Amino acid sequence: MKLTSTLTALGAAAGIALSSPATAEITGSVEVAGSSTVYPISTFVGEQFTETYPQVSVNIQKIGSGGGFKQFVAGNTDASNASRLIKAKEIKAAAENNIEFIEMLVAYDGLSIVINKSNTWASELTVDHLKTIFDANSTAKTWADVDPSFPNTELKLYIPAETSGTFSYFQEKVVGKEGELRGTSVGENDNLTVSGVADNVGAIGFLGYAYYAENKDKVNAVAIQNKAGEFVAPSSEAIESGNYNPFSRPLFIYWNVESLKKPEVAALAEFTIDVAPTAAEAVGYVRLPEWVYDSMFDRLEDKVTGSIFYDAELNPKKGTLKDLLGE
Repeated sequence: MKLTSTLTALGAAAGIALSSPATAEITGSVEVAGSSTVYPISTFVGEQFTETYPQVSVNIQKIGSGGGFKQFVAGNTDASNASRLIKAKEIKAAAENNIEFIEMLVAYDGLSIVINKSNTWASELTVDHLKTIFDANSTAKTWADVDPSFPNTELKLYIPAETSGTFSYFQEKVVGKEGELRGTSVGENDNLTVSGVADNVGAIGFLGYAYYAENKDKVNAVAIQNKAGEFVAPSSEAIESGNYNPFSRPLFIYWNVESLKKPEVAALAEFTIDVAPTAAEAVGYVRLPEWVYDSMFDRLEDKVTGSIFYDAELNPKKGTLKDLLGE
């Protein structure tokens, strides 16, 4: 990774005189809130950062992507963790409060559908199966209602809070943006999904890949039929290649441009890009290609604001990541 600029350059761009990262006596605090999925990455980075900058406090709240954006667009946080793309209405809310932001991609995730270890019948499911299970309008009460070949075992569903980016992403892919999901909410605590599914043979839930990878001894992941008709289970290789679709997704951190004028926030933002590949793999996610991190650094250094996924009128843009980043 190139990352050739130093904190001094970032400080100069912000109008702040700083010494080099190795000798700078940076103090203060950084407020981060948002996704429980991105939380492990952010925590890993924060812990590494405070070893280098012990006089800086990095405070990270796990309140869901939606909850994080609510605080971020109001100017209450310096950065927002998100397991989904910022919404157009959230961009508008930020603009109304004169909040400009820089979008940073930090890793790939594979939203993982998990079942009980004793569930031997649902190791492969289609998105239509998932819709029958989780759609709020579904009348299915047992696994046999989902597929006649499945046993007459009662369904028990676990879902994250509606403020969760994982909830929103799953909702969009399975029942559509206007659809509704059903199930027992575990809030922002993915470990409750793990324990709930582990304790009930008929249970099913969904969470970020890192939480599944950490708990493979307690739950099984379902292979999902992708666009090519193949059943693919979540794995680092399948997520990175895109074969684990439609549940492969990027993870984000959004940075308040005004906050980046503070040395401690500028330092953490640069440090995040530098450490993100290691952090992603350390906590069970998938690192992005090196050129993406290079592009993230360039956008941070050049203070390129807004989202690459929308045009000027906030209409969604289509194309590959290379197309959207202009590589």
